[in-house]
Amino acid sequence: MAASGDAPPPLAAPPVVASATLFGRRLPDALMPLGSPVFRMLWLAWATANLTMWMNDVAAAWLMTQLTDSVLLVALVQAASTAPMFLLGLPSGALADILDRRRYFAATQLWVAAVALVLALLASLDALSPASLLALTFANGIGLAMRWPVFAAIVPGLVPREQLSAALGLNAIAMNISRIVGPMAAGALLASLGNSAVFALNALLAFGACVLIMRWKGQPHTSTLPGERFVGAMRVGLQHVRQSPRLRAILLRVFLFFFQSIALQALLPLLAKRYGAGAGGYTLLLASLGIGAVVAALGVSLLRERYTRDQIVRGGTLIQAVMTVLAALSPSLGWALPVLVLAGMAWISTANTLTMSAQLAVPNWVRARGMAVYQMALMGGNAVGAACWGQVAGMTDVPTSLIASAVVGVVLLALTWNKTVQGAVEDDLSPVPHLNQPVPAIDVEPDDGPVMVTVEYLIDTQRADAFAAVMDLTRQARLRQGSLSWGLFRDTAVPGRYIEYFVDESWVEHLRRLERFTAADVQLRLQRAGFHIGAEAPLVRRYVADQPPR
Repeated sequence: MAASGDAPPPLAAPPVVASATLFGRRLPDALMPLGSPVFRMLWLAWATANLTMWMNDVAAAWLMTQLTDSVLLVALVQAASTAPMFLLGLPSGALADILDRRRYFAATQLWVAAVALVLALLASLDALSPASLLALTFANGIGLAMRWPVFAAIVPGLVPREQLSAALGLNAIAMNISRIVGPMAAGALLASLGNSAVFALNALLAFGACVLIMRWKGQPHTSTLPGERFVGAMRVGLQHVRQSPRLRAILLRVFLFFFQSIALQALLPLLAKRYGAGAGGYTLLLASLGIGAVVAALGVSLLRERYTRDQIVRGGTLIQAVMTVLAALSPSLGWALPVLVLAGMAWISTANTLTMSAQLAVPNWVRARGMAVYQMALMGGNAVGAACWGQVAGMTDVPTSLIASAVVGVVLLALTWNKTVQGAVEDDLSPVPHLNQPVPAIDVEPDDGPVMVTVEYLIDTQRADAFAAVMDLTRQARLRQGSLSWGLFRDTAVPGRYIEYFVDESWVEHLRRLERFTAADVQLRLQRAGFHIGAEAPLVRRYVADQPPR
């Protein structure tokens, strides 16, 4: 069946950013997203969820130092907390893209509350062993793994593009306020009421976050097409990442940065012991990291006005490595505290910039899956780094391991210096649905397929090289949208005549791909059309596979 060339739909007008107020006062730019009641409510839920995470990590890490003298087992607490985010990142992202995000987000908090209740019960009975503590820390990490992609996918839809950086900064502030308050609250409870009280409070807070989430009324999904299948959604998510060079560079950067930087956090309980500090000293060290992170998150927008995202990432990585060395060489707790404030500033500036780059590199329809893969790279770096540097510390000592992590981080940065997280021109990934949906002249069922689409171009042969470059970008775009394969052929009889083809899995997947068009895809189509010199628009033909009779 055939269809004429489709005219590009009009571009959507950019969102208008209104001045936000809270309690009658205009908010500064860094706090502008809090003017939205919906963002404010979900931000509070996010802050509460992160508070439970930090309290659990502090209590579990300190409890492990009481259960065993093994340096490796103490470091593995961090690995057990983050490994699920690596192992389950893509499945959780696929679920967040195809299920109701509100209910899914709430369910993750119920899971965390249930795990916390089990931990509280076993801790009160003195029934926890190193193995069971690691297992339950891993179970708690499952809940964290399932909630992060869905929240990452929700945020860009709550604020205009111009406020996205501020919204991500506020999310970082929520995490790092919880990094300060969580350890302090956990430390106070550890000293007064014991581990079981920390876990019991976690269960209560996680349930409270669930209640807040259920109050949110998300925008309904407007597509008339059936939902994506789970396995197919994961395939498309991975394929989108493979065909996005900038996103691949971001994933490499985030893995390497967290592989190096996690050493300081994973070995912090042992560093506190080396300084002769107890639970209170460990809490102060964590709070110092958090204070530095909050200060940097409030000012990261000023950094972006003066430096590119690549410069911030490279500079932050170097500063964090230097602070790690200084922490390892600090003779006492008093010397280490200001060093950790600076380390926290460098850490959040780098992490926030990488997250911002990833958010801008993925369109909304695949955002949860894209951010889930980003989470996998981040948490994979965390898990591998925690285990690696814990092993090095066990074979040598804590200062040697921290210095080694810093040296390795600088070397890896030098080896990947040309990997950029910021393109020369930012693609506009705002959705622009395809206006001309194909109407078949024959009966086609949604699951019929595969579907092959051909597009015929007639170009000036002297512009063939430039056309080939644009078609290479087209190949990446088609495959990012979910096509199974793509190809470009030259006509041997007519110079300058080209046939582009690509294959979609089924008719419904073909229609779904048309719904995934962005403003950047429209601009790319205009570039292709600019090479066409035929009297009519490029001719588009669609074919559905036909099974021959047996």
